[in-house]
Amino acid sequence: MFRTLLALPALLIAALCVAAPATADRIKDLGGFQGIRSNQLTGYGVVVGLPGTGDDNLEYTVQSMKAVASRFGLQLPPNANQGLKNAAVVMITAELPAFAKPGQRIDITVSSMGKAKSLRGGSLIMAPLLGADGQIYAMAQGNLAVGGLGAEGKDGSQIVVNTPSTGRIPEGATVERAVATGFADSPNLTFNLQRADFTTAQNVAAAINQRLGFGVAQAVDAVSVAVRAPVGADVRATLMSTIENLDVVSAEPPAKVIVNARSGTVVINSAVRVGPAAVTHGKLTVRIDENQRISQPAPFSQGQTAREQKSGVAVDEEHRPMFLLAPGPKLADIVKAVNAIGASPADLVAILEALKEAGALKAELIVL
Repeated sequence: MFRTLLALPALLIAALCVAAPATADRIKDLGGFQGIRSNQLTGYGVVVGLPGTGDDNLEYTVQSMKAVASRFGLQLPPNANQGLKNAAVVMITAELPAFAKPGQRIDITVSSMGKAKSLRGGSLIMAPLLGADGQIYAMAQGNLAVGGLGAEGKDGSQIVVNTPSTGRIPEGATVERAVATGFADSPNLTFNLQRADFTTAQNVAAAINQRLGFGVAQAVDAVSVAVRAPVGADVRATLMSTIENLDVVSAEPPAKVIVNARSGTVVINSAVRVGPAAVTHGKLTVRIDENQRISQPAPFSQGQTAREQKSGVAVDEEHRPMFLLAPGPKLADIVKAVNAIGASPADLVAILEALKEAGALKAELIVL
């Protein structure tokens, strides 16, 4: 097996030169290797330099500014009123990509925590970004780019475009610590599918075994495929590159009909089948017209002019013939049959629900 793995570079070149089947997907498009993922970072900081749109003396803003000043040996009096309309406390969020190394830069998002109306024109003071383990993984600082806009008049009228209390700093944080992925020395490599499917997992394992040798890959469950690999970052990087570029035929997804009741959108995938059924869908309209007319008495009859109420009731029933769904029609046949009677999206939903209740719709009906 290891002689086979040593020939991986040549196998990779051969794999890239072979034409893929029309219905095949690359393994890298079906999922990813376990442990190789991004990590969320969060931090707390202060934005300064705002044009009077800051937090305006919130208690924790004052405390934050005192903490910032203390870094430089400046001790503010306990009763000092800083007038913090030009500062705002913010939460900082970022994603640390897999294999990010110290010195690389990542984008950050800065969001106001208090009453700040806008962060436009502000600068973030240096703040640490922590991971889920409480360790510092990056340091953030820089000038904000805010896409929103807010303006307010003296009479209280205001206009807000997008969200001015949130901004971004492209490459605003510097990575200080790398996250160990363990891919170079773990006992096995594990490939996880994005969508659980036993057939697809077996197909992935079979494609890997066909290229690298029998017994190299084994489907553990409907999501995971375990791959035996020698220890070493260089060998495993070549192995993973080869596996990601292999072509595999994905299993047909389960039959589903997705209905969005609010918008009337109906999505039917290609696996949906319908048993034999006869369908008719009509529309009954009842119209009531209320009119008033003046009744005049005959001359010299001593009668009085009176107002008379006249109602008109009409019933219109649209004629729609019954149509027959043959056993096992495919998606195109269903669409053609429904279009033939001119059904609206709401009518289509009613038809699909009736077919499901009758046991003729061989699919899962999901209503959002």
